[in-house]
Amino acid sequence: MSEMIEIRWHGRGGQGAKTASQLLADAAFMAGKYVQSFPEYGPERSGAPITAYNRISEERCLVHSNIYEPDYVAVVDETLLTSVDVAAGLKPQGALIINTAKDPEEVRPFLKGYTGRICTIDAYSISMECLKAYFPNTPMLAAVVAVSGCVNRGQFLRDMEESYRHKFAKKPQVVEGNLRCLKVSLSAVKGQE
Repeated sequence: MSEMIEIRWHGRGGQGAKTASQLLADAAFMAGKYVQSFPEYGPERSGAPITAYNRISEERCLVHSNIYEPDYVAVVDETLLTSVDVAAGLKPQGALIINTAKDPEEVRPFLKGYTGRICTIDAYSISMECLKAYFPNTPMLAAVVAVSGCVNRGQFLRDMEESYRHKFAKKPQVVEGNLRCLKVSLSAVKGQE
């Protein structure tokens, strides 16, 4: 990867889009990349639309603004497709990564004329299977890695295991479910090349 990869996350407060953005930055940093992760805040409350961003590069990034022309867009909540123009500014060679049980072409009519690549992942089913609760950010994190290739998959899993074992040192039962969730999600994305 010689160029910078820019990712915009759309979610709702409480769904973990900001946390997924931070975890992606952690994984890329552990892989030796330069990273940025930041949210865009307004009058947030649980359930309100939020936006978060990532920049990942081999070289130091001196840009410190929102991302207006992302390479990838992750949509953590498919209900945002009808209220937010999630594809705004998305580069033609990029991709939308949407949390939905639908196939990619089933969501295209909701995307205001977007003609580019769409990838989908059923984060709800994967989360319920692996974590026994709905945490869409973990499957979405793996989906972004799978589609963007911003970090090596094997290295990503090793680094996330180390991170989870540190963060959840007092809750070791959480680690295995999250790791399983990441592994399942890496290969569950519909539309990835």
